[in-house]
Amino acid sequence: MLNQQQKLQLRASAAASIRCFFAERDVLEVMTPVITPYGVTDPHIESMALQARDESSEAYLRTSPEYFHKRLLAESSGDIYELGPVFRAGEHGRQHRKEFSMLEWYRLGFSWQRLAAEVVELIQQLSAEPWNVRYCSWLSLSVNDLGLDASQAELTVLQSKLSERMQKAPANLDHSALLDWWFATQVQPQFPTDTLTVVYDYPAAQAALARRCPGRPDWAERFEVFAGPLELANGYGELTDADELRLRFERDNQQREALGLTEMPIDADFMAAIERGLPECAGVAVGFERLLMAVYQLGDISEAALSA
Repeated sequence: MLNQQQKLQLRASAAASIRCFFAERDVLEVMTPVITPYGVTDPHIESMALQARDESSEAYLRTSPEYFHKRLLAESSGDIYELGPVFRAGEHGRQHRKEFSMLEWYRLGFSWQRLAAEVVELIQQLSAEPWNVRYCSWLSLSVNDLGLDASQAELTVLQSKLSERMQKAPANLDHSALLDWWFATQVQPQFPTDTLTVVYDYPAAQAALARRCPGRPDWAERFEVFAGPLELANGYGELTDADELRLRFERDNQQREALGLTEMPIDADFMAAIERGLPECAGVAVGFERLLMAVYQLGDISEAALSA
């Protein structure tokens, strides 16, 4: 177990390497607000509310800098990145904390493929030993795990077969959460430990803020990067259509209501920026402590995080 001084040195060294990585690529470092008047509508993420002196107003700790970054992009910031704290209620465990650090960046004109390759390049640069790398579509992983052949790989067939695997799933999960549960418990643990696995083209039900694949509306331009079975990064070919984004937020709140969760107001400042015009871009978020876990082969997130 690392002591506090060793953690400080480890974190500082990694942060310095990350800043060099982006400086070499002319990506601008930004520092955005941690307190926001809006939480997030995502039914699978709970914002941490702050006790406001003025009881007529609400404030939250950010779950991600994503919305503010996209506001900056809409104001012609160019390529940007940030390494800073984020907060999520109810998250704890060997790989989760309520407060953790997130590295998030956006690249104008990048495809998701080009951004995923940059994520791999960053991890390889931070690591003392090179990782093997493989790219696998969500579809190909699903087909392999479910014992189907390519001719059976329509989404409706996959959903039917997946439903047979859901008997042991926790109760009260919506469709997207069920897919997450199945992937995390049945597929992700099988990823080879010495390999970076890039999973791409997720079902549209898990698109979040990713755009749909051109000509394939059942699938989304979302990718994730795993070091062995450990999830490190979540990225999108970003959705820029304001009307579609608003519909997704409204559906989120419908799901929250069905799950007995508090409905969250849609971030008006973010939506105004999207309506002004978000440039074509790709973005990704990387858990900093998880990145340290992978790079330094740590067994628990507490070994990479500073004590409260």
